Amino acid sequence: MYYIKSEMKNTIFKLLEYSYYFSLSILFVLYLFPGSLIGYLLYENLGQQPDLISNPIGTSINHLIFFFYLATLGLIVRLKYQSFLNSFTFLISLSVLLEVAHWLIPNRAFEYYDLFANNIGVATAYLLINIFLKLRIK
Repeated sequence: MYYIKSEMKNTIFKLLEYSYYFSLSILFVLYLFPGSLIGYLLYENLGQQPDLISNPIGTSINHLIFFFYLATLGLIVRLKYQSFLNSFTFLISLSVLLEVAHWLIPNRAFEYYDLFANNIGVATAYLLINIFLKLRIK
């Protein structure tokens, strides 16, 4: 019975790990594509960004949601390898680097709101996982 539980945990962990790397690849494609690939697929317009949730800061909420999702996956995967803090630093650096790259990519624009949303998504995931770990230890 213990072997089955162990194999199940390994399978779930591998699924999370593959999901993280696949999501990271999708992030690179979406961020480095000249124009809005999702806008093109939904509206046939490279210049239109989809707005998942209406809010005062516009489409930056999309950034927050995706970076929260990506950071949650990445931080959980990195817990096994005890490189939790390295993963946090990597994700914050990546969010800044990709947003700054929009200065160079045609049909893209650097936006402070997007950069802020990226970093808030990563920081929120980091804080929630830290709280969960501290509660679990007690």
